[in-house]
Amino acid sequence: MTALRDRQLAALVPEAGALIVVDVQRSFGDPALLAPYGLDAAAEAAVAAAVTRCAALVDGARRRGVPVYWVELGTPADEPWRASAWLRTGNLDAPVGPEEPCVLGSRGAEWYGVTPLTGEPRIVKRGYSGFVGTDLAERLAADGIEWVAVAGLTTECCVAATATDAFQLGWPVLLVDDATAAYAGDIHRAAVASLALNVAVVADTAQVEGVWAGRAALVAEVIA
Repeated sequence: MTALRDRQLAALVPEAGALIVVDVQRSFGDPALLAPYGLDAAAEAAVAAAVTRCAALVDGARRRGVPVYWVELGTPADEPWRASAWLRTGNLDAPVGPEEPCVLGSRGAEWYGVTPLTGEPRIVKRGYSGFVGTDLAERLAADGIEWVAVAGLTTECCVAATATDAFQLGWPVLLVDDATAAYAGDIHRAAVASLALNVAVVADTAQVEGVWAGRAALVAEVIA
């Protein structure tokens, strides 16, 4: 541990934090729906582990009264995201196809391995960031949230976009490394390194729960 990291963790007021869970949905986490992405065995294991860690993190947040905000992709079947269609197919006007992730009302849009409780905020997005075209920023501000922990799928895409926008809008960010995953180990590691450089303090679930519990100094000693 460095003196800077000690100061960063100690500056976070435990009762002012929140957890943002990003896109832990069947389209991105269920092995039965991941074939189009070509994951190898290691990547499949990493995704499964991240989902398990997300569930544990949510449980820990609830035990401590930490608010959980659920960010989920919801793609209307009749409103294609033209830029995404162009990037994936070269056709701006490609319709929503059968492999489109998280189409509203589909099995792929369901939460996977984690489930929001009644009353916990759910933010449905159209693109990568949980802040673009949503009221997430307004909700966080209204609830007095001063910093956020971000976890979910996938590290380099929607997790990175959401964490980056949280930071740019003024919220310090803890990126929960062991509760995130990408579809290749090198992509996950590169994304974490980039976010650590410019956006977030990287932590694991135990460290985040330590901050929530008001034990930032103790956590720093244990993991030094």
